[in-house]
Amino acid sequence: MRVERADVVITGAGPSGSIAAGMLRRQGRQVLVLERETFPRFSIGESMLPQIMTYVEEAGMLRDVVQAGFQFKNGANFTWGGRRTDFDFRDKFGEGWGTTYQVQRGRFDKVLADAAARQGADVRFRHEVQAVEVGDAPSLTVKNLESGEVFRVETKLILDASGFARLLPRLLDLELPSNFPVRQAFFTHVQDNIGRADNFDRDKIRIVVHPVRPDVWYWLIPFSDGRMSVGVVAAAEYLDRYQGTETEKLRALIDEDPETKAVLSNAVWDTPARTLRGYASNVKRLCGPGYALLGNAGEFLDPVFSSGVTIAMTSSHLAVKCAVKQLDGQPVDWEREYSKPLKKGVDTFRAFVEAWYRGGFQNIIFHPTPDPEIRRCVCAILAGYAWNEKNPYVAEPRRVSVLEEICAPRS
Repeated sequence: MRVERADVVITGAGPSGSIAAGMLRRQGRQVLVLERETFPRFSIGESMLPQIMTYVEEAGMLRDVVQAGFQFKNGANFTWGGRRTDFDFRDKFGEGWGTTYQVQRGRFDKVLADAAARQGADVRFRHEVQAVEVGDAPSLTVKNLESGEVFRVETKLILDASGFARLLPRLLDLELPSNFPVRQAFFTHVQDNIGRADNFDRDKIRIVVHPVRPDVWYWLIPFSDGRMSVGVVAAAEYLDRYQGTETEKLRALIDEDPETKAVLSNAVWDTPARTLRGYASNVKRLCGPGYALLGNAGEFLDPVFSSGVTIAMTSSHLAVKCAVKQLDGQPVDWEREYSKPLKKGVDTFRAFVEAWYRGGFQNIIFHPTPDPEIRRCVCAILAGYAWNEKNPYVAEPRRVSVLEEICAPRS
């Protein structure tokens, strides 16, 4: 069997894999990226958070992203039964980017992968990892799906950026059930045909709370070409009562919110809807001898605050810092320097997600007399800054539970 060698092998060319590849190349490291699919390919998770722009810049890909012409995004709009509240990410606690983009992931992911290749990463599509060995001498058995050739790659470190494919968790028996309830999403892309008179801000994602069920919510993510990502999330057992195709179920759910129905009244439903069920995931550990898990390959919470790509790119940033030290022969405590810092932000997002599904977070953001400084702290986390411990709601995520009680309606 033919043998190849690389300093670092990254499995998956999505955002975490490509960003890690770019960062490593800027450190002069030899990087091989193995991706099973061909790009562009459809992926969900289109609304970025401003925090990612720091990592895009760090990976040398800022110009690529800016020049791609994606939809500008400066915040989030929440609606609930006639109530509305806007968060402008530029008016947040702490420093950092306050704007970002809303993207068709197929094109966005390809922009990042192409940028990594331009910087010298060896990015190979249609290559499937069939087996791995970890430890002091990691290696992978790889199949070229175009030619059928099977070969071996020896490396110093494997970074698993395989996303929902969860390559290493499956091969190394690392998977754990999530403690989140099983939820399901229906989603599609439409030609939205929204006019200026519709009072819809294309510079923001819109999150809609179901008028009767606060734990059921919709997303509307506009793109720069007049199209839009539309989806709904609910407990799986709640959605089981709807009949028909995925598209019919999604449209029936949208019809239950009069304002969303009106916004999409002229939409062209030209793409069959898809579904994703039981998407929350967890693992026994995020790293081990010779490997680390990036992004969704490790843990995925919920799409409600669009945190997936932010967590993924943060994991790339932290893992690359550890990888460079290790490749330089310096001692690295991956648990202390990678897992624990990454989990800090994940736990912040988790506290907010749990508050959302309890219904308490809705009472916070729709409170009639919000405290401006608390609102700026909340806004920072909604913008992705879940690792800034100067923010009291990052330093102590449980504070959000106290805030829920304060903001709860009084009978």
